[in-house]
Amino acid sequence: MSELTFAPADNDLWQQYDELATRSYGHRIADITHLREHADLHVAQREGRVVAGGLGFVVDQFFGGAPVPSACLGAGCVAPEERGQHLAERMTAQRLRPLRERGAVIAAMSTSSNGHARRLGWEAPTPVFAWTVATDDLKRSFTGDDFDIQHGLTDDAQALQRDLAKQWNGPVLRPAWWSAWKESKSALTTYRFSRPGHPTAGVLSLAMKRRERHGMSLLVHDFWAASEQTATAMFAFLGRHDTRAETIEFRRGALPPYPALLHNLHRFRPTAESWHPWMLRILDITDAIRLRGWPADRSTEIPVEIENETGDSWDRWMLQLKAGTAEITPTHVEGLVTFNRRQLAVWYAGGYRSAASARMAGVRTISEKALSSLLHCTADLEPWLPDHF
Repeated sequence: MSELTFAPADNDLWQQYDELATRSYGHRIADITHLREHADLHVAQREGRVVAGGLGFVVDQFFGGAPVPSACLGAGCVAPEERGQHLAERMTAQRLRPLRERGAVIAAMSTSSNGHARRLGWEAPTPVFAWTVATDDLKRSFTGDDFDIQHGLTDDAQALQRDLAKQWNGPVLRPAWWSAWKESKSALTTYRFSRPGHPTAGVLSLAMKRRERHGMSLLVHDFWAASEQTATAMFAFLGRHDTRAETIEFRRGALPPYPALLHNLHRFRPTAESWHPWMLRILDITDAIRLRGWPADRSTEIPVEIENETGDSWDRWMLQLKAGTAEITPTHVEGLVTFNRRQLAVWYAGGYRSAASARMAGVRTISEKALSSLLHCTADLEPWLPDHF
């Protein structure tokens, strides 16, 4: 079998990869067209044929309220006849290399091949669900008549989305091209919610598709609310679609992980469907720690041991946190807490909500106090990534 070569894609290779992805997935991948101006495409070739590849771009993700440069990977595949040769692992390294050179210190992706991703140091910080709720249940459960509702995405609505995104670990700091890409790809309709005479307090984006016999299917893509009252008004608005849509679906990860829906339903009969989760990997420990946001009221110094990038040894580090900043430096001091690469990613995203959950994930410690203190450094904000790429 001839040797593989890896290269960034030119026009011809881009077209070849589009055809390969269609054959591999069984349908066309819209992002290969829609993201062409914004993403890199790296491919693997054998005897002049494209046999693997994937898109990648660098954007910021919020962690601890601060933007962290992230390598986002999407639309990757390996030709069916090439599978089983560890090509995906080599392809991932090739895709990440130029993104790391452009400043990415973490990496995110969503994949159904979770076991493969874990072997490469990725982990899911939190479960991901899609929710389906009877439209009539929303109508009976929520009212929001004192809110104005306007159609269209505006600058102040985008500013609100950015401000709310900072309250979670994971959302993308959406670049200028993001909204146009999503609207074009998914035919989104966006609504703004505000009290009379007040600024925008809620943003709701949805897609509609006509059903074969009657009515439509309604799928929520964005649900951003500045308060409980705003969320109530947004649920009430969705409930007013009861004459056309039997159910309201919240796309995977679209509904924030707060209880505004479940704790207020007239009848508790929504359904949740688990999806393959978003996964995170730390590419550069030192810069990922430095660039992340940290609680301003916490000060701590904890020695930790972290599995190295190749997985063949453990390095000793000293994490120092003070006045909203942190740094991690090499040390000879024995670690009180030990992370493998995947556990480090979950901790970084605030995915361990208690010492019990960390221990059950395999995090080792010789000091319960040190473990608890370490978890509190990142658990002030919850992990949530509503953005898809």
